[in-house]
Amino acid sequence: MTPAAKTPPKSADTSQPSVQSLFERYGEGYRWLAVATIGLGTFSVLLMSTIVNVAIPEIMGSFGIGQNEAQWLSTGYLASSTVSMLMSSWCLTRFGVQNTFFSATLFFILTSLLAGMSNTNELLILARALQGFCYGFFLPLAMYLMARIFPPDKQGTGMGIFGILAVMGPAIGPYIGGLAVDALGWRSVFYIPLPMALLSLPLALLYLPGRDADSPKQNLDWVGIGWLSVCIIHFLVGLSNGQKYGWNSDLVVFCLTVATIAGLGFVYQQQRSASPLMDLSLFKDRNFRLAAYVSALFGGALFSGMYIVPLFLQSIQGLTATKAGLAMLPAGLLLTIAFPISGRLSDRLPPHWMLISGMLLMAYGTGVMVQADQFTGFVLICWWLVLSRVGMAMAMPALSVAAFSTLPQHQLTQASATSNFIRQMGGALGVNLTSVYLDRSTSYHMDYITSTQHAANPQTTSMLTQLTPALHDSGVEQALQEPLAAWILSRELYRQALSLGFQDTFLIAGIAVLAAIIPSFMLRHIKR
Repeated sequence: MTPAAKTPPKSADTSQPSVQSLFERYGEGYRWLAVATIGLGTFSVLLMSTIVNVAIPEIMGSFGIGQNEAQWLSTGYLASSTVSMLMSSWCLTRFGVQNTFFSATLFFILTSLLAGMSNTNELLILARALQGFCYGFFLPLAMYLMARIFPPDKQGTGMGIFGILAVMGPAIGPYIGGLAVDALGWRSVFYIPLPMALLSLPLALLYLPGRDADSPKQNLDWVGIGWLSVCIIHFLVGLSNGQKYGWNSDLVVFCLTVATIAGLGFVYQQQRSASPLMDLSLFKDRNFRLAAYVSALFGGALFSGMYIVPLFLQSIQGLTATKAGLAMLPAGLLLTIAFPISGRLSDRLPPHWMLISGMLLMAYGTGVMVQADQFTGFVLICWWLVLSRVGMAMAMPALSVAAFSTLPQHQLTQASATSNFIRQMGGALGVNLTSVYLDRSTSYHMDYITSTQHAANPQTTSMLTQLTPALHDSGVEQALQEPLAAWILSRELYRQALSLGFQDTFLIAGIAVLAAIIPSFMLRHIKR
């Protein structure tokens, strides 16, 4: 009998086994079969979360959209996942681990097929949002199952082993996506994770437990879901359009006002609901409250980096999708090695020291990219990404341990969903704000650079003088030589402004990670 399964509840459905019966059937090795099953499904959805990022430039060209619209492929994925993360607690108690996992995986497969066949950017963004909704169930489900099948002093180790499978998806996703985009086109990236998702379906029927017999049958808080969805959609739409229409425009003011009202409505609903999506009493716990703040900043840094780095490598350095993915591969592979080691250390060391060390490395690896431009060496960028990912590996298991260490057992399901919701919401805001700030900073630098380009500027005159003969030698008609030279010059100036915009964005991202160090230091270690 395992420590985690001394008094497990019986299964409500005789066709679905309980945790106890699964341990009796497969022995001590059962927990690793469960980890492999959950890890395989999570690998598929996490692979999808990053494999698309290297395809964004080609998708932009295919549909003729700008970066401001393309960022919704990532933002929509993350934002919709936050809603399903809060629903995951209800789904686990109402339907059980097996049914929740099976249904989410099957729906993920169908939405991936829809994304691959999309013929408009609106349909593609919708499909990505539906994919994200499926994805939102996986991490809370996995963390809940880890708490059920591992004893408290081994949960960090369990999360570390699970992390190998879960982190491998984002690690190799950019490189696999790059190969697929260059060889088969952007649509292929939506089909690559499907075989693994299909394989996890029969494994779920064998190795995942069903619904607990004593789980309360609660109603889903549909009113809370409505308030939350309205809040998130309007808030992100308002932020993403602020740069385009102006922060005082009617659209932006309307969206932010509606988001504020809906957010207050959500909080009020959670206080009066008999079965709230989010247990607000969790934030009375000091450790959980501090860990939530760190999780938001951690999620923002994590997902904004996954979005902006491939875009920088392809837009500024002119790398192919394959080479952009290759630049991120060493860091991702090292992350899979460092993750289980960090998981074991988080069982032994105070979590705040692990968090502080990890956040410092993440902040340095992100902030130092302020030096990156079109001439920065490929190996040097790979090294900066490695430092950032090692910091990520140190921080993530310790953050989970710190968040749950002082909570009672009956709050673990809600705590898992809420913790992941906060990280994903931080990620959605991080990608959205990164996109907004990149546009704003690029426009600022472009306005300044353009103001210096006039007839009295010797560099401008020299470049135009050199371009005109070159165009003449290329066979361009004389009447078109001067306008074409001016267009080439403006294109190069925009590239310089975009490069400076990326540098500013990397700096701000590094500062945001540093802001998580103070609450990380305040986390205290309490033995469970």
